[in-house]
Order: sequence, then C-alpha cells, then structure tokens
Amino acid sequence: MTPRGKLIVIGGAVDTGSFTEKNYKEDIEKNLNFFERGILKRMITESVKGEDSRIEIIPTASQTPKDVGNEYVKAFSYLGTHNVGVLMIDTREGANDPENCARLEAADIVVFTGGDQLRLTSLLGGTSFHSILLRKYREEDFLIAGTSAGAAACSNNMIYQGSASEALLKGEVKITSGLGLINDLIIDTHFVHRGRIGRLFQAVVSNPMVLGVGLGEDTGLLITNGDSMQAIGSGLVILVDGRSIRDTNITDVAMGAPISIENLVVHVMSMNDEYHLPSHKMQIRKSHHVIAD
Repeated sequence: MTPRGKLIVIGGAVDTGSFTEKNYKEDIEKNLNFFERGILKRMITESVKGEDSRIEIIPTASQTPKDVGNEYVKAFSYLGTHNVGVLMIDTREGANDPENCARLEAADIVVFTGGDQLRLTSLLGGTSFHSILLRKYREEDFLIAGTSAGAAACSNNMIYQGSASEALLKGEVKITSGLGLINDLIIDTHFVHRGRIGRLFQAVVSNPMVLGVGLGEDTGLLITNGDSMQAIGSGLVILVDGRSIRDTNITDVAMGAPISIENLVVHVMSMNDEYHLPSHKMQIRKSHHVIAD
C-alpha cells in the first residue's frame, strides 16, 4: 500500500535559529538564514495546508521536553506558522489518553524531537497514539517529521545503542523495532559529526536487504510515496547498500571480534539528490545550496 503521507527524517541539530541566545531577536535575520530555505520551511511547504497547518511538537524522546518544544514553537512562529502546540506524552497512559489522541487526529504535521529513541518507541509503541499515527500516514495528506531520535525511530528496524569506536566489533550495535513508518531502511543520525559509519556497516551486513541511511546534522530526507527519497538541508546523506556483499565473516567470528565485509556499496547524497528505493537508483541533481560567507 502506497502511503498518502510524507515523511521527513533529519540527522539532528536542525537549525531552529539559536533561540536560546539572549539576543535572538536582534539577530533574527541571521538566525533565519538557514531554516527559511531549509528543513523547517520545507515541512510547511510540503504540508497540504501550508502556513495554516496544525503542528504538534512531540518531545517524548527528550530529557528536557518543555525547553525543546518551546524552541520549535518559536522557530515556526518566525516562519509565519502560529498554530503550533507541544504534545507532552511521558507515559504509556498518556499515549492512550483520548485528549492526546484527538490532538493527533487534528494535526497536519507532527514533529518528533531528538533524545532517546528507545524511550520514544517504548512509550508509544502499540498504543492508541501509535495506531492513529500509522493510519494517518497511510491514508491522509499528513506529514511526519523526526529529528535525531525521532528519525531513527521511524523505520521498522532501529539502532538504539552502539559506540562509534567499536561499531565494527560483532555484537556492539544493538537493534530493535522502530515505529514502522517505512520498511527496508535503517536510519542512523548525527552521522558525519559523530563518526557513526561503522554502526551502519554492521547494521547492514547483519541484514543486507535493509538499506542503511546515515543522516548528517542539519540534513534530512523527504520521503514521498513510501519509496522516493530526496536529500534536503545543508549536509550529506550516506547510503549503505549491502545487496552486493560478496563475503563477510560475521557469522563465523566470536562476539566482540572484528567484522570483515567484501564489496559493500556506499552512496553520498547532497541537497536535491534523489534515490528511488524499489529500483535502488540514485540521481544527482544540481544543488541550489548557497554556501554562507
């Protein structure tokens, strides 16, 4: 079934305009420089109702949900979108609460913030809120955005633990089920900045049918029709394709031993490049990204 909704997954540290700084109003033109033409603005333009969209920020994954939620409310307000709420869900009871579910039903856009993706899936998975989220994505003109933990949780398979320095030691990368919005992907975030390529290599060699997606900071993918991906934002998206792997020792070595992989394919996407999941074809587009002075 082709979903009617759209998905935006972001690598983390999305530039919301430095609103924690005391002089953010004085420097608002500088603060707006990125996100007016970037990811937050793209959320609005991709929504069927544009600036009139009802947006719910869901900071469930965060340890500081009020602060994070307020950052996004301020950011969207400076983009001309004021119908924004912060939906505080910190228990499974809250994820089954009729009032919270009604707010989700009324939303045009939901944004899952960063934090701990295991917290997000353990609190929302299998609840009424989760069921409504899946149905709206499949059946309505609905946009779901996730940054950092919120992005990692979107796919069926989710990385939730594993150090970058030891990621190519067997068993160091921990994987569980995500929210199930998209199949055949596994997503890692803060990818370039935190050197997480090894985590994605192990995730893919463990199941080469799954395409690994490494999202850089301030960078994301717009996924439409459940299978067409376009790079958005200021950095890089790394794709790891394991279908052509010729050999690996992952099933032969002991836990904690180094993993060998032969013929792992890697693609690098930047702004406006596209990738079609069913055909596994990438198309490089001319970028319109403007490098700041």
